[in-house]
Amino acid sequence: MKNPALIVIDVQKGIDETNHWGGNRNNTNAEQNIALLLESWKKKNLPIFIVQHCSIFPSSPFRPGYPGNDLKEFVKPFVSEKVFQKSTTNAFVETDLQQTLHNNNISELVIVGFVTNNSVEATARMAGDLGFVTTVVSDATAAFDKTGIDGTTYSSELVHSLSLSHLKDEYASIYTTDEVLNYISTNSL
Repeated sequence: MKNPALIVIDVQKGIDETNHWGGNRNNTNAEQNIALLLESWKKKNLPIFIVQHCSIFPSSPFRPGYPGNDLKEFVKPFVSEKVFQKSTTNAFVETDLQQTLHNNNISELVIVGFVTNNSVEATARMAGDLGFVTTVVSDATAAFDKTGIDGTTYSSELVHSLSLSHLKDEYASIYTTDEVLNYISTNSL
């Protein structure tokens, strides 16, 4: 990877309102892993882009003016980095993320954040379609239980795993935090 950008998606206080998202979140250490990746990117002076969801739905914990819209504290020190506000699941839609990446000669992305089967997957799919070399960090993302169209509840771990499986090899590579940190320190992912 050359100059890989870390894309931090929807790491906002509203993600803690677990009932809204379906409950039973997996990867409860995702924030800790995201913080480790942010620290590593800052030490290496690599580009970081923060994505903040500003929902148009009045019941969303991510709606503007509601405390859940705020970025989590460990992300706030990095707000001096470019912040993209979106109102859709995909960080490329109605933002200048793609143009900013091109303007900075960035062709490789490492994606972390929430929710795996929602904004993370939508953004990673688009990144792959746009030709970016994309990595999703499996333990720096998380999902919630999801009720299927027949009323069956699928566990957050299954939802997370399936979402990553949808991305794997076609749109993105899937690595753990340790694997990405190893790459950043040794250049051998």
